[in-house]
Amino acid sequence: MNYLEQLNELQLKELEKQYKILSYGVDAIIPEEEFKQKIAKSIWQDQPLKVKLGLDPTAPDVHIGHTVVLNKLKQFQELGHTIQLIIGDFTGKIGDPTGKATARKALTDDEVRYNAKTYFEQFGKVIDMDAVELHYNAQWLSKVDFAEVLQLASNVTVARMLERNDFHNRYNANKPIYLHEFFYPVMQGYDSHILESDIELGGTDQEFNVLFGRQVQEQFGQEKQVVLLLPLIEGLDGVEKMSKSKNNYIGIDERPNDIFGKTMSIPDELIVKYFELASNLSIDEVTLIKEHLQKDMLHPRDAKIRLALSFVEMLYDSKTAEQSKKHFFNVFQKNQIPSDMPEVIWDKEDQIGIVDLVKYLELLPSKSEVRRMIKNGGIRINQEKVMDPAFTVSVSDGLVLQVGKRKFIKLKLASS
Repeated sequence: MNYLEQLNELQLKELEKQYKILSYGVDAIIPEEEFKQKIAKSIWQDQPLKVKLGLDPTAPDVHIGHTVVLNKLKQFQELGHTIQLIIGDFTGKIGDPTGKATARKALTDDEVRYNAKTYFEQFGKVIDMDAVELHYNAQWLSKVDFAEVLQLASNVTVARMLERNDFHNRYNANKPIYLHEFFYPVMQGYDSHILESDIELGGTDQEFNVLFGRQVQEQFGQEKQVVLLLPLIEGLDGVEKMSKSKNNYIGIDERPNDIFGKTMSIPDELIVKYFELASNLSIDEVTLIKEHLQKDMLHPRDAKIRLALSFVEMLYDSKTAEQSKKHFFNVFQKNQIPSDMPEVIWDKEDQIGIVDLVKYLELLPSKSEVRRMIKNGGIRINQEKVMDPAFTVSVSDGLVLQVGKRKFIKLKLASS
């Protein structure tokens, strides 16, 4: 049935409203016409769409890059649709090979449970976790018999698998590709079959995996899901995808002042992209900000302030956002030392090299990074710049160490 033809004028307006919101910021809809039919069917039958997001909790931290898909899930929720959140406690044992030059390290059950728990807590800052359907795919994947595995695998050629860039590159470089890695997209597609998902969300790097769900559903005679691919967002360096491993991220669980300060450091050319993909502002407000930036009616600094406020408001509340703004201006524009910086009890030697001190306090990941920061004038002791990597710090009670624009630590002597 062509549900588009069944809708009355009021229902067609609802369809256009939902399509405008749900397609906003999406890189690709596959296939687009089927997506409109899915929405039309949902309206005609007064039944919510089942929207799937699969997660292998490979690390406990969630960052602003994840809010791209979380905000899209929130839009689906607000329009009355059902979110199917799948925790890959079975697929996580293999690990998604996407973008990897080597096989992933398999997760243990304890690691999956711990990481999943932190995901729920952090996701709850953006979406309504009480309204989410939560599934663990070991519930069904652990029960699939080998005959069914062979049946699923019989529809996938090795040549098709080797079309994937990650497998293709590893094959050409004579790096090992393990047979079990081929089963990852098959299992992800099987999840869609079990849950009879209507929509699956994924990053643009997940295209191969999420499209597999359509293939598996077709094998079982089901209506095929539509895939929404969302752009990946660059980190604070403006080059690499946002990632904790690249230290270019804004963590969802970070302190409000750090979230605000980090947001103010993003490159100007990423302002609009962050507004469109990661903020929770309305389409109309983002469009206006974009127009004002293009016409030089809005200074990039002021746009970043609005963006930083939106992030802290989304993850905390409006009062905390205003406090973070005030803190930023006090510390960075008036060059004041923050009053709420973390304190560390110091019971080590009275004198220590600046490089060793910064590395010991884990304010930078390596000694070479410390030396680079010193060279760039980014390290201060009691507001005085340290210019020599060989500088020896005489530790005193209340000494304030500043690294970069946002990291402050006060040392308290254990004997005081």
